[in-house]
Amino acid sequence: MLIRNLIQLIYQEVLGFKILVSGGNYVEFAHEGVRFALCMRSVMHGYSEQFQTAASGQIVELAFPCGSPAAVDQCYDELVAKGAVPVRGPENMPWRQRTAFFADPDGNIHEIFAELPE
Repeated sequence: MLIRNLIQLIYQEVLGFKILVSGGNYVEFAHEGVRFALCMRSVMHGYSEQFQTAASGQIVELAFPCGSPAAVDQCYDELVAKGAVPVRGPENMPWRQRTAFFADPDGNIHEIFAELPE
């Protein structure tokens, strides 16, 4: 239940994804052009031996665009306040983006970013 609540808080309420299907250990979001879903590895145990071994390392990274550099700071504060694990706070990067990193309930590190003005 905790994972599902964190997913709902982070992906729906903070990042704005609409949940289409929520089955406890599986959550599917509305997103044009691709099915975006989060699924606990235990759901897939019977389908492949790969799902029966412990995951290690970074599994996936998602990068979420924000409308402005100031929105990166605001979104990061909201994510952390609602339970996301802070990894690296907002900063201006050499590739001309304001970027911040946080971890999801599985420990995968994701980013939020906005292009910096010229």
